[in-house]
Amino acid sequence: MAIDFQKLFAACQPDRSLNLANPDDRPYYIDFSAVRGDKIIRRLRRTIGGSSQSTCQLFSGHVGCGKTTELFRLKSELEEDGYYVVYFECTEDLDLDNVDVTDVLLAIARQASEKLEQDQIFLEPQGFKKFLQDAVTFLQTEIDITGAQVNVPGGTKLSAKSDGKFEFSLPLGIASITAEAKKDKNLHDRLRQYLAPRTTSLLAIINDELLNPATIALRQRNKKGLVVVVDNLDRVGAQINNAKRPQNEYLFIEQGSDLRRLSCHLIYTIPLVLLFTNERDLLVNRLGGGTEPTVLPMVPVQSRDGQVYEEGMRLLRQMVLARAFPELTSEQERLERVHEVFQSPALLDRLCFISGGHVRKLMTLLFSCLQVDDLPLSSDGIESVIRDYRDALLVTVDDDEWKLIMQVVRQRVIQGDEQFKILLPSTFFFEYRDSEGRWFGLNPVLAETREYKHWLEQAS
Repeated sequence: MAIDFQKLFAACQPDRSLNLANPDDRPYYIDFSAVRGDKIIRRLRRTIGGSSQSTCQLFSGHVGCGKTTELFRLKSELEEDGYYVVYFECTEDLDLDNVDVTDVLLAIARQASEKLEQDQIFLEPQGFKKFLQDAVTFLQTEIDITGAQVNVPGGTKLSAKSDGKFEFSLPLGIASITAEAKKDKNLHDRLRQYLAPRTTSLLAIINDELLNPATIALRQRNKKGLVVVVDNLDRVGAQINNAKRPQNEYLFIEQGSDLRRLSCHLIYTIPLVLLFTNERDLLVNRLGGGTEPTVLPMVPVQSRDGQVYEEGMRLLRQMVLARAFPELTSEQERLERVHEVFQSPALLDRLCFISGGHVRKLMTLLFSCLQVDDLPLSSDGIESVIRDYRDALLVTVDDDEWKLIMQVVRQRVIQGDEQFKILLPSTFFFEYRDSEGRWFGLNPVLAETREYKHWLEQAS
């Protein structure tokens, strides 16, 4: 059967995460756990399954290293274990350039209550609805919180029945308020002004009227418990906020204790750079409750001594070929048809190696090749895409950063808060794991630049 080019093109979309609950996605999934140095998903899963109390776990790694796909795998496995899982990408609800603990709490409450209602689990969070009414009254802004706009001088008035019960959907009410606040910075600031001194009350309402009753109702349906997975929160940046702190440090360290006080199992994705700050232990204790964060490293394409790491390369080849031949389940069968995708097997290896084992970057490179070349992909087309990638990264490296890069290559270690903040988010170096522990490798595409080769000549 010939390759379906349109299907291959769609399967290689760089921002596509695989959801193992979707039968169409399963053929594309490759398990990299054997070369990532740890049973990453098993660790998260066992922590939840082995605890009788609520847990809070931190999950990190480079943006694009495959965290979302692995979280979908975790969701699927937890559901098989009998847990009720609320997974969501927080970018749906939050402005990550201006985010506070109360924003995250409301996003979790909205997503959890919405999924529960979809699954016909209806609660009576009247205190929570009253809390939202008071917030709208404070904002003095017309917000459609009930599904029907009510125009009242000085704000929006929510109607209640004679027995004092409010008749509107909780997720709709939260969504209406937060959506307006996300669009209007001044409104967002006023909402935060109202919520900040009431964080403890908000937590109590979410636990007492939503999460705890939901857990009871779920157990009546033979569910073991409630798990909330908050993805993409690792994209919170380091810009200085009104509290004069980097935004990511403020949210996860300063406000971390509140983030973990919800009465359910929690998994938060957090920025990788925070695991290398001087306040790392404070982060682990406040947000993780003393539990070490779980890091998803890159798929190794070379070992510490610079030799090609064949097992990592083997799996990356399969990741690419599975996109072209999802109907095949045998690795050998896929390899036998590699010439239908690449003019030579060496070109597949070239793409895998230059990606550094960064799975999204590999998909980005492959997708770019498909944009400019016909099958089977040629050397000219692939090298053109790699040059574009190299040049785009090269222009971001200034002289001071080159000095820092050379220093790290010479010493073979990244040390200090500032080095991590510069080198990791910029993808100048990638993190890997092996039997000896963590190590950092220079992005392979930087190793091919004239600047790096010139430095090597001078250093030798």
